[in-house]
Amino acid sequence: VQLQASGGGLVQAGGSLRLSCAASGSIFSINVMGWYRQPPGKQRELVATITSGGNSNYAGSVKGRFTISRDNAKNTVDLQMNSLKPEDTAVYYCRQRQRGDEYWGQGTLVTVSS
Repeated sequence: VQLQASGGGLVQAGGSLRLSCAASGSIFSINVMGWYRQPPGKQRELVATITSGGNSNYAGSVKGRFTISRDNAKNTVDLQMNSLKPEDTAVYYCRQRQRGDEYWGQGTLVTVSS
């Protein structure tokens, strides 16, 4: 499985960005897709996940500001990020988990200026 992420960039605090991730390859219909991020000098952390059935889960720090969605037919997962804060600055990674395996996309940098 290959994951291709896009949509990062520079935005001012309070602004919005939308990240997209497209999966290709041998994709099992039952899987979990998600977004993780790694702030500068910190460990990678969960942002949000969503199952193929549409159940989502969010980190407390982004709940109410970020929305994860997916299109099972296109094997894509998006992350709509609103009300961005400087502390949201990080490299964001797309991840898919299926049948006990996990796959990561390349990171996309999100920088939020104050």
